[in-house]
Amino acid sequence: MSLKFGTSGLRGLSIDLEGPPAALYATAFARHLIGSGLATKGDSLLIARDFRPSSPAIAAIAAGAIERAGLTPIDCGTIPTPALALLGMKRGVASLMVTGSHIPADRNGIKFYRPDGEIGKADEAAITRIADALSAAGEQIDATPVSSADASAEAEALFLARYEGLLAPDALKGKRIGVYQHSTVARDLFLTVLAAFGADCVPLGRSQTFIPVDTEAVPAETVEILQRWAAEHGLDAIVSADGDGDRPLVTDETGTPLRGDLLGLITANFLNADVVATPVTSNSGIEVAGAFKVLRTRVGSPFVIAAMDEAVTGGAKAVVGFEANGGTLTGTTCSANGATLTALPTRDSFLPALAVLSLAVERGQPLSAVAESFNLPAAAADRLENFPLETSAALMAELRSGPQALAAFLAPIGTPASSSDIDGLRVALEDASIIHFRPSGNAPEMRCYVEAADETAANALLAQGLGLIRTWASRRNA
Repeated sequence: MSLKFGTSGLRGLSIDLEGPPAALYATAFARHLIGSGLATKGDSLLIARDFRPSSPAIAAIAAGAIERAGLTPIDCGTIPTPALALLGMKRGVASLMVTGSHIPADRNGIKFYRPDGEIGKADEAAITRIADALSAAGEQIDATPVSSADASAEAEALFLARYEGLLAPDALKGKRIGVYQHSTVARDLFLTVLAAFGADCVPLGRSQTFIPVDTEAVPAETVEILQRWAAEHGLDAIVSADGDGDRPLVTDETGTPLRGDLLGLITANFLNADVVATPVTSNSGIEVAGAFKVLRTRVGSPFVIAAMDEAVTGGAKAVVGFEANGGTLTGTTCSANGATLTALPTRDSFLPALAVLSLAVERGQPLSAVAESFNLPAAAADRLENFPLETSAALMAELRSGPQALAAFLAPIGTPASSSDIDGLRVALEDASIIHFRPSGNAPEMRCYVEAADETAANALLAQGLGLIRTWASRRNA
């Protein structure tokens, strides 16, 4: 079976999650909540889902399992993950989101939330142990679906209220902003939020078929579409998100996507953060781009949240986290423009989009100029899909086997000067460029991240890095 916890939640093939497996993990989650004192029998548990074809059935099966485990499922419909988490924290109840996020429609997953926010690695381990024990005991888990009371309107209203006053009234008046709707659950709420601040919104590309959008590695063909829309409609920006609305996609006025870590950096400055937690894959220039301390983590929101918690325990007053995909988290109450945002320790796509648009308005500059002003090292990232996990594991084992093996592998592109294996293998070359190889934590994909002196060099290094991986895999499989 393909199911396992990755960088954020349980993931696997849809056919492996539908039916009894969905009931199994929902049951394990409910038993973990009750057994650890995070819930008592009869408590509510909120459930939402994305638009991929398998999500409604999985959500209904999970609801049935939750009910039979002694909790009361509440249906929150198709809403962004941060909206679900926000309602759960307000009510003081757990929740789960059926979503595969940015991965293809033949895959799906479940994100789990405690009453105080996203689960951590210890919770993942506990849920897995319970699920494994149930399976080993041969206990039959009823996968009969059920329907439940609907709280989607309450969740949407609470989420919209979160952003009221974050920008000045009519802050976006005169700005023409496209909303790439595709199949993200954030598509209608983005229109509402942007229009509330005076933007002239242009809906674009709404789809009834699920489209996986990876905001960390936007395909060239998608970029071409965005650029065409930007020119055709005279747009100042295009805003979108991944399937469950927790990773932002923001383009400049040409339709060119801005890097996610830049969005997170701008948001941290917008919120006057004194500590920022971000994975090692985020741009190396972040440390000198704001008046905050930076905590580097492994890739995945649980690690970012753990670092934020550590900062809060240490006395930090304004703690913000973000990932290289742009999803931004708040570990404390933060403020901007006189508005207060309560802590929301899960990724959010709306906050970074608003922060970036606000900065462009404040400076009176197009977004391309805003992005250029940060002078971050040029960076690029992409992935090889359908890259077997065993192949990526073998590659990483070889690269870590010693300096000679690493130098031999990288010889066509440069000489290693230093390396770090906080998550994957990040190598600084003698010419000061960086190449980082990392297997995906939740899909059969091999990712490559690079930094170089300029965009041309970064794109060339990325192509070389992916080429090295392909060549190595071909030789191994020959």
